[in-house]
Amino acid sequence: MISEKTRIEMREIIAKYPQPRSALLPMLHLVQSEEGRVTSEGIEVCAEELALTPAEVSAVATFYTMYFRKPVGRYHVGVCTNTLCAVMGGDQILKRLKEHLDVGNDETTDDGQITLEHVECNAACDYAPVVMVNWEFVDNQTPESAVQLVDDLRSDKTVTSSRGAVIGSWREAERVLAGFPDGHADEGPAAGPASLAGLELAAREGWAAPTGSAGYLADGDVDRPSTPGQAADAPADTSRAKSESVQASVGSGGGSGHPDVRSDDNGTHEHSADNAADTDVAGTDGEKGKDA
Repeated sequence: MISEKTRIEMREIIAKYPQPRSALLPMLHLVQSEEGRVTSEGIEVCAEELALTPAEVSAVATFYTMYFRKPVGRYHVGVCTNTLCAVMGGDQILKRLKEHLDVGNDETTDDGQITLEHVECNAACDYAPVVMVNWEFVDNQTPESAVQLVDDLRSDKTVTSSRGAVIGSWREAERVLAGFPDGHADEGPAAGPASLAGLELAAREGWAAPTGSAGYLADGDVDRPSTPGQAADAPADTSRAKSESVQASVGSGGGSGHPDVRSDDNGTHEHSADNAADTDVAGTDGEKGKDA
C-alpha cells in the first residue's frame, strides 16, 4: 500500500520540475522502492498526483524496462548480452546463471533473493563481460565468478561494486533513482584502469588539449581557427585522413589507391540507471532489453 510518506515524497519530486508530468519517471522508481514493483495502486497514485489518466501512467510504466510489473528480488542481476559482452562470454555467463539459479530470464529465485535478467549494453564495454547488480557494475566476469557473485548475494555477504559502493538492496537503489541520495555516492573508485588508459597515455607522452582564445587556438598555432565562427567557416583538415588512407592502401597491397577497409560497426545503446533509463531496446527472443 502506498503510504502517506511516499505521497509526500512524490510531491517533493513534482516540485522540482517546471512541468509536473516530467516527474513521472522518478515517481515510478519511488513506487518500486516501496512496493517492490509498479503496482496498480502505484499507477493510480501517480496519475492522481500528476493529474494524468492511469492509462497515460501505465503507458510509461510498460514502455521502459527498468519498471517491473512483477515482484523483483532483493538483488536484480543483469547480464549484458550485447555484442562485445556476448563475444567476451556474456552468453555463457547468462546460461550458467540460469542453470545455477534454476530460473529463466526475468524470473526470481524461490527464496526471493535474485531476479535474473539479460540486459542490453551497460555502457561498460571496456570491462566486458559485465554484470550489473542493482545497477552497480561488476566488471570482467566469467561464468565461475558470476556464480560466486550470486552465491555471495544470496548469503547476504558484503559485495562491493567494481567501480562504486557496497551493493545494497534493489529497493534501496530504486529510492536513489527516485532522487533520494543514500550517502554512498562517493564510495569506491569512479573509474577503472581501462577507462583511464587514454589519460595515462597522454600524461606519459606529454599530450595536452590546445588552449588559448575560446579554447580553439594553441600558442603559435596560427593556422587553426581562433573563434567558433572561424571554426565553422574553416575547411576541414583532411590531411591526416588522406595520409592514413594512403598507408592503408599500400599496406593492403591495393593498386587502386583505395584502402581495403573492413569495419565492425557495433552500434551500442547507452542506459543509466541514474538517468532514469529512458531508452528501451528490444532483447533477443522477445525478451525485454535494458537501457543502459
